Amino acid sequence: VQLQAFGGGLVQAGGFLRLSCANSRRTFSNNGVGWFRQAPGKEREFVSAISWNGGNTLFADSVKGRFSISRDNAKNMVYLQMNSLKPEDTAVYYCAVARSSYGTPNAESYHYWGQGTLVTVSS
Repeated sequence: VQLQAFGGGLVQAGGFLRLSCANSRRTFSNNGVGWFRQAPGKEREFVSAISWNGGNTLFADSVKGRFSISRDNAKNMVYLQMNSLKPEDTAVYYCAVARSSYGTPNAESYHYWGQGTLVTVSS
């Protein structure tokens, strides 16, 4: 599995970014996909997850109302739209493929992890 998260960058507080997660080797259309992030000196934390068909989504309380998640199975892509960004959103963001059809906040439920993409939000 070749999983890659991209789309990070430097943005001012209040701005937006869209992260993408691509799987170039194998389809994940039957799997849930999750986004996690890890800030410097902090533990990895759950951000959002989406079920195989996009019908179920989950968000961490810290991003509810600001982030949205979607997927395009025809393109083998999952997206994380991040609006109203805050400096505390600064982190390396990772996407991961769930073992099941649904994503969960538990990192142990994911078996493929991509390389992360850095998001930096300046104040």
